[in-house]
Amino acid sequence: MTEALRDVRLALLEADVHVKVVKTLLDAVKARALTQEVLHSLTPGQQVVTIVWEELRALLGEAHRPVQLAPNPPTVVMLVGLQGAGKTTTAGKLARVFHAEGRRVLLAAADLKRPAAIRQLEVIGGQVGVPVHVPADERSAEAVCRSAVARADRGGIDVVVLDTAGRLQIDDELMGELAAIRDAVRPHEVLLVADAMTGQAAVSIAEQFDRRVGVTGIVLTKSEGDARGGAVLSMRAVTGKPIRYVGTGESLAALEPFHPERVASRILGMGDVEGLVERAREAFSQDDARSLERTLRTDAFTFDEFRAQLQQIKKLGALSDLVGMIPGGAKLAERIAGNGAERDLARVEAILSSMTPEERRRPDVINGSRRKRIARGSGTTVQEINQLLKQFAQAKKMMKALGGARGRSLTARLFSA
Repeated sequence: MTEALRDVRLALLEADVHVKVVKTLLDAVKARALTQEVLHSLTPGQQVVTIVWEELRALLGEAHRPVQLAPNPPTVVMLVGLQGAGKTTTAGKLARVFHAEGRRVLLAAADLKRPAAIRQLEVIGGQVGVPVHVPADERSAEAVCRSAVARADRGGIDVVVLDTAGRLQIDDELMGELAAIRDAVRPHEVLLVADAMTGQAAVSIAEQFDRRVGVTGIVLTKSEGDARGGAVLSMRAVTGKPIRYVGTGESLAALEPFHPERVASRILGMGDVEGLVERAREAFSQDDARSLERTLRTDAFTFDEFRAQLQQIKKLGALSDLVGMIPGGAKLAERIAGNGAERDLARVEAILSSMTPEERRRPDVINGSRRKRIARGSGTTVQEINQLLKQFAQAKKMMKALGGARGRSLTARLFSA
């Protein structure tokens, strides 16, 4: 059990969990582990890991806690955080979530400090399909937020998302402005938008915002660069505030509800299969599944289908992030991130785009002169073209094998899961 706890401590520290949080957690685990039930277990090491997972889940929260909507609209959601954490993009992501639920949303551009912040929010609002309240004669962020809430009240808006200003570091001017907005509009939710890449520094940032403004929840951004989720655990443990959502990429669709049990598994390197399946469901429609099955059944797999599959995979997110969601894939994900796998995929896509429609349908027509032309057009070498053609031929044999009854059965099970 001592060896198991040592491994767990190392895993938590490697995941960038705050040292104080690690000590508190392991003390609780040790107290539970030193019981007759565990001492008599045939596999005490495994039992300890189970206890750690349960304690992690309890520390992170038992279940997802979404933004609490007010009984009498509009619900006012105020976003706070340092400059560069991704508040404006997160405002658009939240607006997209509420809009998809059938709610009327208003974005308010209350960041009067950062150049082009207002224009950025207008562009995002246009992409999401929601209106954006911009300053007219108002000279302060407080006045902008007040007028936005008044507009929402008059117009029957369900949710107002306030995009406030940030700083490169916490100062009295920033906190004073945020406190004035809070007192003026009395938001139902004050969400701290925090960058997971700040590591253990995120803990002190969260503490200060909570103490001086009053935070009701946290949205963690850029979590795709923090594959293990240590910052999530640290911020939740220190502030006691729930993690509402986790940003997993740059696109407006890359915002996921926070599920404590999944993050607990990822921190321990146990993967997040449920999260991976959910991403696949969003990226691959039933029509895509049926089209792929027809392709397998008729042995019609071409470079066109291959390119389409690559584009679908890109929708799922970074390759290293996806591998990290598979149980035991954390170490492999680190290697993939370091050896340029994403760059290799981009090179393959460039090669396919340099082919003519006929060449993608019938790779057998690609002779020596065509290979030279494709290499020039894609910025690669003839050797790389030859390697891709060889790999494709091998893949097509696999597709043909999958085209039989067993393959169709497997495909049906995969896409119905």
